[in-house]
Amino acid sequence: MDFKESKPIYMQIVDKLCNQIIVKQFAEDQRIPSVREYASSIEVNPNTVVRSYEFLQNKNIIYNKRGIGYFVSIGAIEKIMEMRRDVFMTEQLPEFFDEIDMLKISISEIVDLYNNRQN
Repeated sequence: MDFKESKPIYMQIVDKLCNQIIVKQFAEDQRIPSVREYASSIEVNPNTVVRSYEFLQNKNIIYNKRGIGYFVSIGAIEKIMEMRRDVFMTEQLPEFFDEIDMLKISISEIVDLYNNRQN
């Protein structure tokens, strides 16, 4: 996994796990890799993965069955989407608005680009 300097590694792992849950690589109520398995697969210290798993567990996206491992919570996709929407609306969108104001880009230009984008 290639990490960016601008964001803590454990949060980049959170994002990766959330993406894997959204695309159903890990389904609801399915076991996810153990801390050691995941750390090995992405070549990071297991303590970093523990921190990521604890974050996701605190957000009720995954849960731990003692002695068995971590599992994806029921409703995890909705929780992830809600969490990401909140971050987008409170952090990213205000920065975006500041940037378009500074660059004097009209909202109609943005709407046109949005409507003509290729998915």
